[in-house]
Amino acid sequence: MRIGHGYDVHKIDPEKEILILGGVEIACGFGMVAHSDGDVLLHAVIDALLGAAGMGDIGSLFPDTDMTYRDISSMLLLTDVMRRIRGSGLEIEYVDATLIAQKPKLYPYIQKIRASLAAGMGIETRQCNVKATTEEGLGFTGRGEGIAAHAVCLLNGKI
Repeated sequence: MRIGHGYDVHKIDPEKEILILGGVEIACGFGMVAHSDGDVLLHAVIDALLGAAGMGDIGSLFPDTDMTYRDISSMLLLTDVMRRIRGSGLEIEYVDATLIAQKPKLYPYIQKIRASLAAGMGIETRQCNVKATTEEGLGFTGRGEGIAAHAVCLLNGKI
């Protein structure tokens, strides 16, 4: 068994209309400042998976200096990471993630995000969990300046 942790944060971009979390589009009047689509949840999950597999991090595989990844869907990045992980002989046992956002209220979207995340990893929905919390007005997320995500994962197999 191998465990990994991932963390990511993106600043809110009021010029964008759509927020993408776990591959789900949320029309909330803002998006994220990012080189890719800014899916903070998928970025944290990808880093957790890569960490557990000992394969570096999202920035080393998909650098923001490479225009190939400009505005790319993070689901495509996840597909590439899953190919690498399964190719090394590892399988996902479980993923648990937490979104930290003052806005929008994410509860109505959590089950859709969870299902999308599981589908993107090619696992059963019961093998992943997604939660959301606010920071009661504290810090950059609490002030509504950005969104953060933490993820942990458990991989099984031999490399």
